[in-house]
Amino acid sequence: MSNGTPTRPEAASGPTPKPNTSDAVLERLMGLHPKLIDLSLERVERLLAEMGNPEAALPPTVHVAGTNGKGSTVAFMRACLEAAGYSVHAYTSPHLVRFHERIRLAGDLIEEGRLLRLLEECETVNQGEPITFFEITTVAAFLAFARTPADVLLLETGLGGRLDTTNVVKRPAVTVITPISHDHQQFLGTDLAGIAREKAGILKPGIVCVTSRQDPAAMEAITARAQDIGVPLYREGEDWSVTGTTDGLIYESPRGTKHLPSPSLTGEHQTANAGLALAALERLRGFTVDDAPLAGGLRSVQWPGRLQRLTKGPLVELLTNGCELFLDGGHNGAAAEAIARQAARWAEDDGKPLYLIFGMLNSRNPADFLGPLVPHAASLRAVAIPGEDNAFPAEDLAAAAENAGLEAGSAASIDQAVSDIAINTTGPARILICGSLYLAGTVLAENR
Repeated sequence: MSNGTPTRPEAASGPTPKPNTSDAVLERLMGLHPKLIDLSLERVERLLAEMGNPEAALPPTVHVAGTNGKGSTVAFMRACLEAAGYSVHAYTSPHLVRFHERIRLAGDLIEEGRLLRLLEECETVNQGEPITFFEITTVAAFLAFARTPADVLLLETGLGGRLDTTNVVKRPAVTVITPISHDHQQFLGTDLAGIAREKAGILKPGIVCVTSRQDPAAMEAITARAQDIGVPLYREGEDWSVTGTTDGLIYESPRGTKHLPSPSLTGEHQTANAGLALAALERLRGFTVDDAPLAGGLRSVQWPGRLQRLTKGPLVELLTNGCELFLDGGHNGAAAEAIARQAARWAEDDGKPLYLIFGMLNSRNPADFLGPLVPHAASLRAVAIPGEDNAFPAEDLAAAAENAGLEAGSAASIDQAVSDIAINTTGPARILICGSLYLAGTVLAENR
């Protein structure tokens, strides 16, 4: 992890990087700073200056911070902008399978040859100076974005905001803050208002900030920061709103009411993320996105590992009795609550039992994640995340689930867990693999 984002060049089960590949360079870059996370802007500002300050040559930038939903909100904005004919850069983290997922140039994932050249260029100019993985790879991304024409850049923070590497962008076109909750407490603290103040560090004088509905303490901190530096806020629930319906969503703002289709991403929290994206696009000056491309974007958006139904691959072939297999990389309490709301809706719709396959890093508290899910799950199979030294043993996670009040056992592998559940169901059921983005990445890598 670096600046709050997993850093593996490939998924945990990936092979040893070959020489003269981006993965080999990424492995070297991980050793340039003894701390995996060290929130500061000094190192990245030094290297950016030596590289000619590419962050000053970016296209109009939408800067997104928050705890949950950042990547989904970026995905919605990108899908709608592209449906309207705009060329879009995007920077997101973490990646699930390969690092290339983090850098999207004018609509396409960065090519291996270009990524390799950029990483080597940054490595050469840096000359072995201490710099975190996230910092030096963000510099490479900024070089790519500055050198490739596009209409807009969608930029997601790694961790926090005030001292996040991406906060070197001084004049974004719009800033966006997604729902703030407790996560990365070892770096951001346990006080929600304090976390919100760090996230609000991306606000810039005179530049509108679009914010989702927040906990009152978080909203108070954001509002105080906005008032201090002269930032107009565009707030969910006060300036705009989004409501899910049986067949779509209703977005309301001072500019009128829009009736749009339901997002292709599963979960009511994705309706909220879609609304935040719509509000951000509404305040993005110089860009026109009419209802037709908005509708097309909502229908076509893709964001893997977020309540994603897996419909093919070796794991799906293990299913029997009409079982369905889903994957989610959420790993904190707020993510679990979002999953729980969808589980309740599934139960209301068709009554299929829900079985969990659960893996987690040992930097997390399993009880925080499992608590919201206990009322909705029939049972759980715990697994150790393959290839992760910092993963909980399966037996420990099973014990945590039992302590939370959930029938649980352990499995030696993800395959075995899927097979065990599928074989022992008496009818159609849902199986959800959850608890970690690392686990989600491993599943996507191995299920191809």
